[in-house]
Amino acid sequence: MEKRKQAFNPYLPSWEYIPDGEPYVFGDRIYIYGSHDYYNGYVFCLGDYVCWSAPIDDLGSWRYEGVIYRKVQDPLNQGGKMCLYAPDVTVGPDGRYYLYYVLDKVSVVSVAVCDTPAGKYEFYGYVQYPDHTKLGEKEWDEPQFDPGVITEGGKTYLYTGFCPKGDKSRSGAMVTVLDADMLTVLQKPEIVVPGYEYSKGTGYEGHAFFEAPSIRKIDDVYYFIYSSEVMHELCYATSKEPTGNFVYGGVLVSNCDMHIDTYKPAQMPAAYGANNHGSIVKVKDAWYIFYHRHTNGTWYSRQGCAERIHLRVDGSIPQAEITSCGLNQGALHGEGEYPAYIACHLFTEQESVYVGGDAYPKIVQDGRDGDEEAGYVTNIKDSATIGFKYFACRNVRRIGIATRGYMKGAFQIKTKWDGPVLGEIPVHNTNVWEWYWTDVVIPDGNNSIYFTYRGDGNVSLQAFALNDRT
Repeated sequence: MEKRKQAFNPYLPSWEYIPDGEPYVFGDRIYIYGSHDYYNGYVFCLGDYVCWSAPIDDLGSWRYEGVIYRKVQDPLNQGGKMCLYAPDVTVGPDGRYYLYYVLDKVSVVSVAVCDTPAGKYEFYGYVQYPDHTKLGEKEWDEPQFDPGVITEGGKTYLYTGFCPKGDKSRSGAMVTVLDADMLTVLQKPEIVVPGYEYSKGTGYEGHAFFEAPSIRKIDDVYYFIYSSEVMHELCYATSKEPTGNFVYGGVLVSNCDMHIDTYKPAQMPAAYGANNHGSIVKVKDAWYIFYHRHTNGTWYSRQGCAERIHLRVDGSIPQAEITSCGLNQGALHGEGEYPAYIACHLFTEQESVYVGGDAYPKIVQDGRDGDEEAGYVTNIKDSATIGFKYFACRNVRRIGIATRGYMKGAFQIKTKWDGPVLGEIPVHNTNVWEWYWTDVVIPDGNNSIYFTYRGDGNVSLQAFALNDRT
């Protein structure tokens, strides 16, 4: 029997940039649908929709399914000047797969359809009222954005919305009920979760709706997942009905790990966050939250990540901690070589919740978008810390790192971000990747591994190894 591959964050190859992930299990595979950023992109969502899938019993083995829908297929975008924003997929009453999306310069909802989960989708139509006016174009309509969909009993519930602070014309997340044709409005939009401007006294204060609506049903409870007013977190609300009475539940994940206090102060950012978008899925007996992180020091090159979540008996879900081992169903092997791009923590002594700036480390790759070049961490300056978790360590007595750059200093090795220094690896000027090693004793058990740079210059970290490279 073939050995199951280890799974990392990001779960796709380091040269792929698929944010806004909507995960679904169809048959014996999990499929991920999202928008498509470019490496070193200058805006969000420059690419066509592509799909990846993995066996449900091997979440480290993702397969590229190819381009499933091109931006120029939409009749409103034949010139290709508009981007495909975050999509969602649902199975219609006819058993076909329906892809809902919004282009970046219009506020109507487009739909494409396919007979299989990851085949070639064809344009199907626009969500519209019975009089053929497009949803979003009635005088009472708010602009449509970020569709999330679920189909039950011949009806499709379409959740949309975008509510920035300061814009009182945007009320909150909306739900619109569609007929069995997947296009025709049966019930016009109703607000289900308030935006920032209308959140006072609702229970959503501090976590009001911003964007990224997604919907799932667990038993008889609907879970509405969304990105909140602070952008870096995905929150959830629950209701026994799909069209209203949603009650705020909590934070599912933050892409800078805010609010987590098990290993650091709750308000300390452990990574550089920004907008967020994702959802939850059950794979066999385990639940996961899918979200995205930011690379290249910008908002525009985002990568999909996932973490295990745990549903309590009362249906509540505690916030997940961001890790390097996400879908791995446990800690990574405490031996061998690992790429630096699986770092879940990046920070310096100068705190920043949001990505961007020349002072901070960042994950990049060589080459251009589409080049299958492994990612690495660069712009590592004095006090920069790169953290990885977790590893099942046993008899780790030696650690190596591969670096390049013009620098003179050393990397401190720790198992806690503020823990004692267990060893140091001196590094020096080199314009090619070189390995440096030191003897060090890492306690047995599940551990984090942190490298903090102390010294001059600017360093890049390609990889590290526990004991020996394999």
